[in-house]
Amino acid sequence: MLETSARLLRLLSLLQTPRDWTGPQLADRLGVTTRTIRNDVERLRELGYPVHATPGTAGGYRLGAGAALPPLLLDDEEAVAVAVGLRTAAGGTISGIEETSLRALAKLEQVLPSRLRHRVNALQSYTVSISRSGPTVEADVLTAIAGAARDHERLRFDYRAHDGAVSLRVVEPHRLVHTRGRWYLVAWDCDRENWRTFRVDRIQPRTPTGPRFTPREPPEGDVAAYVEKGLGSVLWKYRARVTMHAPAEVIAERLPPAILVEAVDEHTCVVNLGSHTPHMLAAYLGMLDVDFDVTGSPELADELRRLADRYNRAAGPVRPGA
Repeated sequence: MLETSARLLRLLSLLQTPRDWTGPQLADRLGVTTRTIRNDVERLRELGYPVHATPGTAGGYRLGAGAALPPLLLDDEEAVAVAVGLRTAAGGTISGIEETSLRALAKLEQVLPSRLRHRVNALQSYTVSISRSGPTVEADVLTAIAGAARDHERLRFDYRAHDGAVSLRVVEPHRLVHTRGRWYLVAWDCDRENWRTFRVDRIQPRTPTGPRFTPREPPEGDVAAYVEKGLGSVLWKYRARVTMHAPAEVIAERLPPAILVEAVDEHTCVVNLGSHTPHMLAAYLGMLDVDFDVTGSPELADELRRLADRYNRAAGPVRPGA
């Protein structure tokens, strides 16, 4: 009986891998006959595991999804990853799942071998999390958005803008992005006919979803870069267009990836930069350590003159022969 139970666990472990197994392959891995494999598969089905079988030479066995969640087998690395993920979720930015995550974590840690429990506890004990004051989002809002994106269904929602005004939006949801302690939805706005980024904590989905749509190519080819670029420009209170006397590839290496560098020729490029104040932007430009020209921005030009005077005074008189 113990031998049969151990074999069933080994068979279940193989079937949990994302591939199809033929009867002879499983029989060879477990050192039994194909008839024994068929009997063991029936036992797993009786225990609630939905083992699907495809007939024919190209067919095989695969573990599918069932009506209820059967027990899972995790290897050491998978168990540690799940435990760490549950602890992170318990203190994350998704509201409503903290208690559920802690319950699941308690069940998992209860059965973890001591060697794995020590690994998880060590990681938790020697990791410091910086608390964020950002808004939390409801788990059902995230799942509703993700489900519409997965099924390629239009999403309708009430969106609360920064000033508190609420508007109805109809979008084709593409991806959810989590960055800087906030959740964002990247979607095609059907009314504005353009890509938009929405803060999920300001979204209140409406039902039902639909109709279905054909997915579009992601904005600028990279959703993460698109969001970062948009967030950077939104946070800027002051902007300026600057001509840099250096090759575009040199300047691109010194700027954040989200800032677009436009090459003029092999020795010159143009960038649109921003900051909270002209003073901060002037100081940042000096750190790039290249010559540059400022046009159409008198506030930045005045700030550069003030900094130049300050630096000249700090440097003192020019030494003879210097």
